[in-house]
Amino acid sequence: MDIFEIFYKNRNKENADPMAKYMRNLFPFLGLKKPERTALSKQFLKERKKDTKVDWEFIFKCYDMPEREFQYLAIDYMEKVKDLFTPEDMENVEKLLTTKSWWDSVDAINKVVGHIVMKYPQTKEDVILKWIKSDNIWLNRIAIIFQLKYKEKTDTVFLSNAILYNCETTEFFINKAIGWALREYSKTDKEWVKEFIDNNNLSKLSIREGSKYI
Repeated sequence: MDIFEIFYKNRNKENADPMAKYMRNLFPFLGLKKPERTALSKQFLKERKKDTKVDWEFIFKCYDMPEREFQYLAIDYMEKVKDLFTPEDMENVEKLLTTKSWWDSVDAINKVVGHIVMKYPQTKEDVILKWIKSDNIWLNRIAIIFQLKYKEKTDTVFLSNAILYNCETTEFFINKAIGWALREYSKTDKEWVKEFIDNNNLSKLSIREGSKYI
């Protein structure tokens, strides 16, 4: 039985409706909550971790499936093989970020993006720089938060540029991302974040989120 059949065989209608409602009914769900989904895919992902190249056919097949759990499966797979990604994969990563986009998938893919850029720093200038100025809010969001786990390796000039280019907006997911990025970096350098907030015109949401640990 393949992984798609396994997921369908274990669907749970009772869970599916509230799960879809939580995501504003943007996507249908099978009703597989994360612990069950993880258990069902554990053996499959263990085997796929042995892959020697990224299986984009599988990833896009998951994204073509209607139910949201299959997009989560694709991202779980990406996490398992994250060391296989190269800058050449960023075009496909961008397709995922702009397909069936919502915070759940975008923020999960962000972890993989952060890993790729850390490993291949030039990707920052070649790809992420374009995302700062994109007319797609999810690419803007990634450009702001991809350094979340970088700590002292954070490129503050790049972070500053990403925030300032996108801060004059009422878009919740952008302003929330700005606050999130600042809050996370304040764990490394409170003074930098405090000074940045004091000297720039940010939304109340961004300031509130970014100031939590200052």
